[in-house]
Amino acid sequence: MTSDVTTGTGQEPAGLARRTGAELLRRVEDRLRSLLAAERDAWAGVDERAVVPIDALAELIESGGKRIRPAFCITGYLAAGGDPEAPGIVAVGAALEMLHLSALVHDDVLDDSSHRRGLPTVHTRHTALHDSSGWQGEARRYGEGVAILVGDLALVYSGELMSQAPKPALPEWNKLRSEVMIGQYMDVHAAAAFSVDPRLSRLIAKIKSGRYTIHRPLVVGATAAGRSDLAPAFEEYGEAVGEAFQLRDDLLDAFGDSADTGKPTGLDFTQHKMTLLLGWAMQRDERIHALITEPGHTADEVRRRLVDTGVPADVEKHIDALVERGCKAIADAPVDQVWRGELTDMARRVAYRNA
Repeated sequence: MTSDVTTGTGQEPAGLARRTGAELLRRVEDRLRSLLAAERDAWAGVDERAVVPIDALAELIESGGKRIRPAFCITGYLAAGGDPEAPGIVAVGAALEMLHLSALVHDDVLDDSSHRRGLPTVHTRHTALHDSSGWQGEARRYGEGVAILVGDLALVYSGELMSQAPKPALPEWNKLRSEVMIGQYMDVHAAAAFSVDPRLSRLIAKIKSGRYTIHRPLVVGATAAGRSDLAPAFEEYGEAVGEAFQLRDDLLDAFGDSADTGKPTGLDFTQHKMTLLLGWAMQRDERIHALITEPGHTADEVRRRLVDTGVPADVEKHIDALVERGCKAIADAPVDQVWRGELTDMARRVAYRNA
């Protein structure tokens, strides 16, 4: 496979460009599995119990996931003319996915979520193990402690992988990591305060999810290829499409099917997440605040009230506007048309996905 797809000549078809990206994603997948397999082999010789956190991460990898962050990173890299045969971009993609695993495991503790990708979450599984084994101490505290350590281990592995990346990508990587942590704190704080502030809800969605999912991975990929000049266009695209991605998540949490999403629905209600969906709805109907915070009310009651406000339909319109804005931003980006088309397709896929 040659690197002509990524040189901006405009001579290669979109199909070949997409296959190049798919091949790099496959190599990312192999890198994740080989790292965890090597770690397991090393620790199994120390003590059989030492492999438990590694196995927890391996199970998450095997359970699927959309690999959105590596996909955007690789697309940014190829759009910037990066060599698909260079080894660094595979390490970067794997680092992004490992960082995401860390965030997922910790997020499940913060949200008290029982399932992820159709399987019991790490803290739920180890809480149950402690309980059934009759061990000392508090079962829930044990389960959450294990999950925190599993998430921290993924964070360590992400750093190890990123140490193999092209150095120009590191500053953007560091911004990405700090943003997701600060965004998570702001999300936790907003849930505790649970005051109506749509401006803050949008800011949290951008920092915690949008930049971390789309904007920063794109720029990490472009800078790894030596094209930091693409940062402004990728920022405008990523901010818009990233917000659309998070709004779709909000709608899926409120109205989706857990069989499709692989996790419980209605968590934003039970955890008092001040999403833009809820913020807008509570501006129109004060009763929604009580339905969520007072005991004795069901998620179905909240859903019916949300629909009555008309806000879900308005959120859909807002997603449409954000996708249009993102597509317009990328239409003027100084990259080959094949990659402008691919990023346009990716914007629509993440904004209008069902799960």
